[in-house]
Amino acid sequence: MKSTGITRAVDNLGRIVLPMELRRAFHINTDDKLEIFTQGDSIVLKKCLPACAFCDTRDGLNSFEGNYICDACLTKIKHL
Repeated sequence: MKSTGITRAVDNLGRIVLPMELRRAFHINTDDKLEIFTQGDSIVLKKCLPACAFCDTRDGLNSFEGNYICDACLTKIKHL
């Protein structure tokens, strides 16, 4: 892992603010979702990328009511 040298305090609700420089560098926008996981003694944040609700692919996605479905799965559903 690469250190940025940036520190932030945790507030009384357990929140931290991601610095603008990091949000810009990683294309993190308002309302983007971040996955939180641990790796050894570290806490890691990873931007969640949209994936098909059925097959988990990230190619050819269509958005429908807050969910994603790929072209291949959409074609299969149309043939049901």
